[in-house]
Amino acid sequence: MSSYLNQDIMYVKGVGQTRAQLLASELKIRTVGDILHYFPFRHEDRTKVYHICDIHEGMQNIQLRGRIIDFSKLGEGAKRRLMATFTDGTGFITLVWFRNLRNIERMYRMGVDYQVFGEPKIFQHGFNIAHPEMEEMETVRNRPLLRMQPVYHLTEKLTAKGISSKLINQIVANALDKIQQLPETLSPDIVSAHQLVSHEQAIRDIHFSQSAEAVSRARRRLKFEELFFLQLSILQYARNRRTETEGWAFPRVGEKFLKFYQEALPFQLTGAQKRVVKEIHADLQSGRQMNRLLQGDVGSGKTIVAALIALLAIDNGFQACIMAPTEILAEQHYHGLSEQLESIGVRVELLTGNVKGKRRREVLEDLRLGAVHVLVGTHALIEPTVEFQNLGLAIIDEQHRFGVKQRAKLWQKNLRPPHVLVMTATPIPRTLAMTVYGDLDVSIIDELPPGRKPITTRHYSQYSRHRIREGVISELRRGRQVYIVYPLIEENERLDLLALEEGYENTIRDYSEWRVGKIHGKMKPAEKEAAMRDFSEGKTHILVSTTVIEVGVNVPNASVMIIENAERFGLAQLHQLRGRVGRGAEHSYCILVTKDQLQETTRERMQIMVETTDGFRIAEADLKFRGPGDIEGTAQSGLPFQLQIASLVGDSTLMSETREAAARIIEADPDESLPLYRIVWQRLRQLKEDLTNYSDIS
Repeated sequence: MSSYLNQDIMYVKGVGQTRAQLLASELKIRTVGDILHYFPFRHEDRTKVYHICDIHEGMQNIQLRGRIIDFSKLGEGAKRRLMATFTDGTGFITLVWFRNLRNIERMYRMGVDYQVFGEPKIFQHGFNIAHPEMEEMETVRNRPLLRMQPVYHLTEKLTAKGISSKLINQIVANALDKIQQLPETLSPDIVSAHQLVSHEQAIRDIHFSQSAEAVSRARRRLKFEELFFLQLSILQYARNRRTETEGWAFPRVGEKFLKFYQEALPFQLTGAQKRVVKEIHADLQSGRQMNRLLQGDVGSGKTIVAALIALLAIDNGFQACIMAPTEILAEQHYHGLSEQLESIGVRVELLTGNVKGKRRREVLEDLRLGAVHVLVGTHALIEPTVEFQNLGLAIIDEQHRFGVKQRAKLWQKNLRPPHVLVMTATPIPRTLAMTVYGDLDVSIIDELPPGRKPITTRHYSQYSRHRIREGVISELRRGRQVYIVYPLIEENERLDLLALEEGYENTIRDYSEWRVGKIHGKMKPAEKEAAMRDFSEGKTHILVSTTVIEVGVNVPNASVMIIENAERFGLAQLHQLRGRVGRGAEHSYCILVTKDQLQETTRERMQIMVETTDGFRIAEADLKFRGPGDIEGTAQSGLPFQLQIASLVGDSTLMSETREAAARIIEADPDESLPLYRIVWQRLRQLKEDLTNYSDIS
């Protein structure tokens, strides 16, 4: 059976070489097993047939039966379209196609009875259906009635090549025709304890169900299975890492650490920072490789902890590196660490795309010889030309911004993998964190440094700019600085840049007594660096910016953050931006400016920002409002394998259930030798078989 499931999809009836290549390139479907596990994202009840005379505005997809009585073409070039008049005897509706017109003309004929499916919309005083699904009634009558019609995600290219949901479903049917019984993947005790249908039943029902109840049971089983093996993989790795992965031992608390701690520390550590340093130090002494997540809210002082840990590596004869997602953040880490560590004889160097020529060659040579103690940089650190003499510690800031394969290259830069400290300023709700970072030990800095005052957040409509201006002028006259942030969203990039430029000109006009700078991601690196330096050094008083300053930029004198079009930002991003102020001892303000008319959920989001500065509460609310979208896409980049049907966000309750089930098996069968769980371990190995094992990379 396994050999058939691994068979090339091209040999399944209805596929062939051309379609196989399309399915592989567009949907990553290469084998029989792949097509069986390409699940529909929704099901439509196709038992109901409507009359054209009963169509009304606002209807979703409907099904009609009738025939085409007329074809016509309109427009030229890109605006060319094919139209057909369709009737069922009770009225008329227009069918419209904008693509693939020659094939459509050949495919459909007048006078033939068709079943049509699509969404009716009003255009020029009549209803039409654009790009309807169509099937000859003779074909419909000759096949079993499938009440719950599956709908699969398709790309534009597949649709243009005539590959529809119906065809995908037919290919699945042809593949299943050759299978007497699909093998079970879960042990009987798990199936029974969690009241699951069999794997065989779930696969057949998800593609060919006769009832909504059967679809629901199939979805639950397939989601459970996916999340269970995900959790089992993570827990298995975590167990193996703690018992098997050898790491470099850092037993000494040496001269550089003690001198910095006693003489050069810029401020007294909080209790939370001290606790975290002790937790990390215990890992570094253990002789096992550390994989630890350092989670702390904006401004909680993660960077100074990273500096102390780097000194522990240096005192034990190792080098450290810090990898940041942007050049601005890497440069800030570099300048901060250089200033702090230079006095105790630690050499810190920077490596980004901007470091070129002779300077780059010098840094690389000194790094290879061990003269560089700490290397700070962007993804430039993972290039093959970067050779460490003895890398013992890798610190990754804002980890979710790096792909797994990118980070993997760092671990190949020493004979044993370096210790890993992952830092994130984005608090992650527990249900998501236990999966995304399920194999990491977690340290949390849950205390802000002394002297920090809470940031006051206020929400104004765009019509209250006079009040905002009064407050800004008051702060500027006290010698403070101001950020004004505009959105830069990809699909509206040109319009957003125009808005920023207009905002920049208006700011110069409204605050003519003060110097105004601007910065955005489309500027040249040297221009961005100059604009940021001028603001950091107080040469400009107001910085008009996009979210390029979202992470890491540290200007203690900045006390006001104005966020224009705040309704266009996610809560987590608003929280990150707010964290750019409140870094000094002065009271700071975050002003959210939105349009006047807001949807209720948007108003609620603004209210949460006004009410709390607790990053964990904001992260929970962000999950609620945003759903799986961006968060889940980011989260999945760190998983051993991608989820096809389950949702990290929407299925959090099921995720807890599967984690407990996986933990019981790890405990009951740590050697993977019990006959009861043979099929479980076999399935896990199968899932990992075709994947490069990046699961041991945090």
